[in-house]
Amino acid sequence: MRSILNITDLSLEELDQLIATAEDMIADPKKYSEVCRGKKLATLFFEPSTRTRLSFEAAMLELGGSVLGFSEASSSSAAKGESVADTTRVVGCYADIIAMRHPKEGAPVVAARKAGVPVINAGDGGHNHPTQTLADLLTIWRNRHTFEGLTIGMCGDLKFGRTVHSLVGAMARYAGVKFVFISPEELKIPQYVITDELEPRNIPYKEVTTMEEVMPELDVLYMTRVQGERFFNEADYIRLRDTYILTPEKLTTAKEDLIIMHPLPRVNEISVKVDDDPRACYFQQVLNGKFMRAALIMKLLEVNV
Repeated sequence: MRSILNITDLSLEELDQLIATAEDMIADPKKYSEVCRGKKLATLFFEPSTRTRLSFEAAMLELGGSVLGFSEASSSSAAKGESVADTTRVVGCYADIIAMRHPKEGAPVVAARKAGVPVINAGDGGHNHPTQTLADLLTIWRNRHTFEGLTIGMCGDLKFGRTVHSLVGAMARYAGVKFVFISPEELKIPQYVITDELEPRNIPYKEVTTMEEVMPELDVLYMTRVQGERFFNEADYIRLRDTYILTPEKLTTAKEDLIIMHPLPRVNEISVKVDDDPRACYFQQVLNGKFMRAALIMKLLEVNV
């Protein structure tokens, strides 16, 4: 039995295999429509979610499996004070695999030790979000057919942005990758990400405060929202939330094949006027996430076509 808590739990070879499965699923969905019949996925979401939870559920249903679970902590026994360990141990009696989101960093690690079935981290606080990274990787792959030699700009809330932390961990393993971190001082990329992922591999990176100064060099622009739910001080959130807004005017110096990404939900950090730009790939990411989560579910349940 195996759980996926961090994107680096998957080797590069395994990432390639998941991408190949997802591509095959896109090409021939009927081939996969019964492979998880009789299997149950539990979605334990202690924190609000739209895309991730529904994506997991859609993935399992399209594999012929079934779904149970809850969408907020208040509708579970956590509201009565039950521990994560006890909740997941109980749910492991009912389901074959668990997708779990929790506001506390490290909670999925506890769940994986106790559940008795595979656990997929669907986001833990400001720490990691490995399945969003799977969606991101498939999006980059389908647009570029390579991960090597790319300059990746990450813009917005890099301190609390778990999707950013996971994507850095994934892309740092490919040759020739460079990172550009665009954020205000208060929301800089955490030092542990640089220390753990970039410095040991001598990966070049730079930190800037405006997207305009680096736009021409980017192959990927990964926008993120400033997350009000992570702030202790509402005044700081209000001051920082509109720091970066991507508009068509700011894209005039960008490459013609730039990939514009966003894990969503979007607030106003990307103007809706950008949506019709052929470089905008954030709704592709949503669909790609469903296929990659389906591929991961199959892998962890050891289901073959």
